Amino acid sequence: MKLYKLTLALFLGVSSLISCGDKLDLTNPNLQTTGTFGNTADDLEECVIAAYNHTRMEGSYGRVGYTIDLTRGDEVWNSSQVWYLPFDDFTVPATDDICTWIWREWYYTINVCNFILSRTGDDNAALSEKMKRIKGQALFIRGLSYYNLAGYYQTPPVITNYENYSSLDGLYGANNTYDEVFDQVEKDFSEAMTLLPSRDEGGEWAKGRATCGAAAGFYARALMMRHKYSEALAVLKDIIDKKYGTYQLMANYGDNFREGSAYENNAESLYEVQFLDYGSQGTDEEWTPVNTSPNATQGHAVESNFCPIDFSGWADLSASPWLYNLFKAERTKDGSLDPRLYWTIGSYEPEWEGFENGNVCYTNKITVNDTLRTNEINGGIPIAKWTNMRTNLYNSVVNGLRCGINLRLMRYSDVLLRAAECENEISGPTAQAIEWINQVRRRANLSDLSLSDFSGDKDKLFEQIANVERPKEFGCEFGRGFDLIRWGFFYNEGRLQQMKEHAVALRNPGKFNDKLPDVVPIPPTAPVSYADMATNPQIKSSFDTYSKGQEFLPIALGITNANPNLTGNSADHVEAFDNALWFSQQGWTVHPVKDLSK
Repeated sequence: MKLYKLTLALFLGVSSLISCGDKLDLTNPNLQTTGTFGNTADDLEECVIAAYNHTRMEGSYGRVGYTIDLTRGDEVWNSSQVWYLPFDDFTVPATDDICTWIWREWYYTINVCNFILSRTGDDNAALSEKMKRIKGQALFIRGLSYYNLAGYYQTPPVITNYENYSSLDGLYGANNTYDEVFDQVEKDFSEAMTLLPSRDEGGEWAKGRATCGAAAGFYARALMMRHKYSEALAVLKDIIDKKYGTYQLMANYGDNFREGSAYENNAESLYEVQFLDYGSQGTDEEWTPVNTSPNATQGHAVESNFCPIDFSGWADLSASPWLYNLFKAERTKDGSLDPRLYWTIGSYEPEWEGFENGNVCYTNKITVNDTLRTNEINGGIPIAKWTNMRTNLYNSVVNGLRCGINLRLMRYSDVLLRAAECENEISGPTAQAIEWINQVRRRANLSDLSLSDFSGDKDKLFEQIANVERPKEFGCEFGRGFDLIRWGFFYNEGRLQQMKEHAVALRNPGKFNDKLPDVVPIPPTAPVSYADMATNPQIKSSFDTYSKGQEFLPIALGITNANPNLTGNSADHVEAFDNALWFSQQGWTVHPVKDLSK
C-alpha cells in the first residue's frame, strides 16, 4: 500500500510539472505582437471582426461619418445651428476638430485591413475557402474606407502596405490624386468580387458580411464616380441577372427601415452596417476608438440627429421642404400619398390613418393639431428614416446610441436606378432604362413612365432620375453629397442655383418661438421660395455660402501639421482651387437643368 501511494505521488508530481510546463508555453493573449498574432485563419477572423466594428464608430457610420454627407446634399438642412452649421453652410474651417474624426476612423480601419492582407499573400489560388473570404472582406472594407476618404477629402494618401506603419515616413504618406485613390478603390472592390461568395452561397455566414454582390455594387458606384458608365452598366446588369446572388425589391418599402431579423439583411440589401436590436444592447455609450467598454450599446446615433427635441432627440438635422413637397406633388395610382414619404419624413397626414402604424411618433399618436418640428427654436421637418419614429417600438429616444436599425448602405433599388442612369448616359432614353425606373416606381404604386415622356432627351431623363426618382427613393440617406459631386452640380451655375432653391428652409417659424410673437406662423412643411429670401429673414439656403472647393471637407490643420508630407486639398485653399476645371479636363459634362413640367 505504501509503495502504491509513493508511486501515485510520483505520478501526480510529474504530471503537475508537465502540466505547468504546458501552461508556461502558452502565449499571453494580452501581450501578443504582430510576430505572434495573425498567423492563422482564426486570428485573422478576429481582425475582420475588428474592421467591421470600426465601421460603426463616430466618424464612420455611427454618426457624423454618415450624417455629414447629408448636410452636403440639398434634401437635408441643419436645424440645430450649432453642431453641423459649418458643414451645412460649406464654411468648415481647417481647424474644425470634427473634420479629423472621419479621417481617423477610416485610416484605423485601413490599418486593420492592411494587416490582414499582409498575411494572406498575393496568390489567391493557394488560399483556402476560409482565407479567401477573409481576404475578400478585408479588400471590401479597405475599398469602402478609401471610397469614403476620397469622397470627403478628395486627395487622401493611399497606404496599402502594412509594413509602412512601422515608420513615420511610411505612416505619414503624401497626398494621392483623386484618380489614384479611386484606382485603388476599384482594384480592391474588383478583387473582392472574385473572392467572396454570393449571399445565396454564403447562407447564414453572409448575413451582415460583405459578399461578392456587395463588392460588385460598390465597384459600380466607384466606376460611376468617374463617369465610367459602360463599365458600371456591365456590372449592374450582372447584379440584375443574379450573377452575384439573388436580389429583389421588398414588397413593402418600410421593411428596409426596421430592425429585427425579419427585416434586416433582407432580399433587397446588398450591404448594411450591423447594429444590435433595441433591448439587446449594452448600457454604455461608446462610439469612439478610445472607449473599450464591454457594455457598449452598439447602436447608432443617426436617430438622435433626426429625432425631434420633444422626444429627447438632438434635433440637429431636418428634411428640406423641397423634398417633402416633391413627395406631395405626385399621387399613387389610387390617389394616395407615396408610401415612401411615411418612412422618410415625420409629418402628420390624413392618409396615414390605417397605414402601417398610423400617425405615430415614437408610440405617441399625433393628430392634425400636432405639427411636429425637429428643433424647438429653429423648427424643421423631422426625418423619420433610420429612426424608430414610425415603428411603434418605444416612446422616446433614451440616449444617443440606442437605435438598432441597420443602416442599409446599398439596396437593390439603387442598382436599378443606377443601371437606368448608365443606360441613359450611353444611349439616351431607352425602353430598358425606363423599365428599370418603373420597377422602383411600381413598388410605390406610382404610374409607369413611358419612353415618349422624354422624346429622346437624355438631359430630361437625367433630370427625372437625379431630382425625382433618387430623392424620393433615397431621401435623407447617405450618398446625395457624393452624387452631387460626381454629377458636377457644384461646377455649373444653373445646377448651383437649383441646389440653392432645393435647400431653402424656414428657420425660426414664429408659432414655435416665444421670442418672435409677431412673426406670422408658417408650418415647416410649407413650400418656401428662394425668391422670398430678400424680404423674409426666416428663410435661408445652405448653398448661398458655398465657395469653390468647399464641396469637400478640408484636411484638418492638425493632420497636415503632424504630417510634413501632406498638403491640404481644395477646401483648404478656398477660391485657389476651382474643381470645375479639373472636372471639365476629365472630359465630363454637366447636364443642364430641365423643366420636367414641359
